[in-house]
Amino acid sequence: MVTINEIRHAQRAVGPPTVLAIGTANPPNCFDQSTYPDYFFRVTNSEDKIKLKQKFERMCEKSMIKKRYFHLTEEILKKNPNICEYNSPSLNIRQEIMIVEVPKLGKEAAEKAINEWGQSKSKITHLVFCTTSGVDVPGADFQLTKLLGLEPSVKRFMMCQQGCFGGGTALRLAKDLAENNKGARVLVVCSELANFLCLRSPNEMELDVLVGQSLFSDGASSVIIGSDPITNVEKPLFELVFATQTLVPNSQHAITGYLSEAGLKAQIHMDNPMLISRNIERILVEAFKPLDISDWNSIFWVSHPGGRAILDQIEFKLGLKPEKLKASRNVLSDYGNMASACVLFVLDEMRKTSITAGLGTTGEGLQWGVLFGFGPGLTVEAIVLRSVSV
Repeated sequence: MVTINEIRHAQRAVGPPTVLAIGTANPPNCFDQSTYPDYFFRVTNSEDKIKLKQKFERMCEKSMIKKRYFHLTEEILKKNPNICEYNSPSLNIRQEIMIVEVPKLGKEAAEKAINEWGQSKSKITHLVFCTTSGVDVPGADFQLTKLLGLEPSVKRFMMCQQGCFGGGTALRLAKDLAENNKGARVLVVCSELANFLCLRSPNEMELDVLVGQSLFSDGASSVIIGSDPITNVEKPLFELVFATQTLVPNSQHAITGYLSEAGLKAQIHMDNPMLISRNIERILVEAFKPLDISDWNSIFWVSHPGGRAILDQIEFKLGLKPEKLKASRNVLSDYGNMASACVLFVLDEMRKTSITAGLGTTGEGLQWGVLFGFGPGLTVEAIVLRSVSV
């Protein structure tokens, strides 16, 4: 007679959940940050707002962003002029575009991850889809299942309205699924049209529009997570050792947003960098205490690049060497803030630069690292990573 405990034990993986492949994708339209103010004020018919434009130019210059990728084109905006106006109803057309384009962009990232993984799509057992862009039923997880031709039995999880911490949340969920379901292979997809959702005409009374337009961009990222990699078939990149989610006290005002007829109205408070930097060390201490690690320069960093000020404050507060946040700064510079998709771009940047430089592991030659996601709440996702020798 088999006992319940034996059945439970047989259902669970032996080794830790592992990142087995990473894929990323962006829309084809690339915008140079130095010329974006001219473009933005022209397409929104706001060129007469000279002082506001000068303010926006300074914000873009200080953002540390060189270029970003958008789904929107002038052709789309000309056909749908309400998108560019300050408070005109445009939610219907935004929805029509997002419910098609979000899973489509997610498919592009997922296919890259699947191709790198090298296994049949039929072996994917779970799908975790995360987006803050668009709402429909059945959702983007269902659409992506059809677009990729996944098995009807794939177990789907649809995560909506998480914001910038969503990439960390999706990884944490995938970790739990992989370690508690023997043989599971979890496809994680984060797909965002963050700039498209928030774009509208600037207004002197609502400077948050300018903040969002100086930072947000569109992109999708994907990883495949599984425990007990198949030797000589799958190539492990990072092990997911420990995951936690924390709400920063008295921070609910820091990032808010609500969906209106004019699109998503996001408010980003100037307190964000200070609130995150004040609380980040206690989260690190909790996560790394079992490993007896307290030197934050001795680990590699995969941090969501929410903005230059956040990265600067983390670096200052923890006394990090400049190179510690290099991967995050590179992604911010080359892509902007892609909300939930962003932190997986940083994970991809970390492994690529580490391997190219011949540093010995996927984590800059170091064994231990941390992945951070920051977003509304303020919510902080933290995952302890263990790099793999290469």
